[in-house]
Amino acid sequence: MALYTIGDLHLSFAKDKPMDVFGERWRNHAEKLRDNFAKLNDDDLTVLCGDLSWGMSLEETAPDFAFVDALPGKKLILKGNHDYWWTTAAKTKRFFEEKGIATIDILHNNAFAWGEYAICGTRGWFYEEETGGEHDAKIMRREVMRLEASLKAAGDRKKLVFLHYPPIYGAYRCEEILSLLKEHRVGLCCYGHIHGKGCGGAFNGWHDGTEFKLVSADFINFTPLRLPFSADV
Repeated sequence: MALYTIGDLHLSFAKDKPMDVFGERWRNHAEKLRDNFAKLNDDDLTVLCGDLSWGMSLEETAPDFAFVDALPGKKLILKGNHDYWWTTAAKTKRFFEEKGIATIDILHNNAFAWGEYAICGTRGWFYEEETGGEHDAKIMRREVMRLEASLKAAGDRKKLVFLHYPPIYGAYRCEEILSLLKEHRVGLCCYGHIHGKGCGGAFNGWHDGTEFKLVSADFINFTPLRLPFSADV
């Protein structure tokens, strides 16, 4: 069994949202994803780091999730800033059951065991992209609480964290999240959200004992990134 990750699939089978307006590399990106997922096995696990579907409601996401469900392996999903369809984990799970979607589970206020590791995560937040003020601070506090709940749910396992927003970008530092990663001795933190020219400011490397990796789909050529270990479970 192997563990993979990728973010920002930005699927739009039910919406007129062609991604190639953001650059030639996005042309036919769904076909690239299908081809590149073909190397995975049915017992592999892929963590999808948000921005999955442009659907505005769960019903509009149905063909997008059917596409993801048909890809090899199991998948864990977390919320991105463009996942406007997101309501609650319970409603989404019921929707998956109704649609016969069997290979997708939700990372939200929880953790998943993977051998000696635990998969933790939440959306995160990015102060510098938002309006600031008390509304911004409230969202940040909520995301920090969700990440803390996820890390605590992991128990004594080694912890891997998956976010949508980067906790480090250029000169920006999300100290609230970085503090949690350090406190819980998180060895790896993968994130998405950053695209195109913005990838030049992305942080890939070590900070306070945690390795950070940008895994947005266009940055890793629409190919799920195999993480540098394999767990027997």
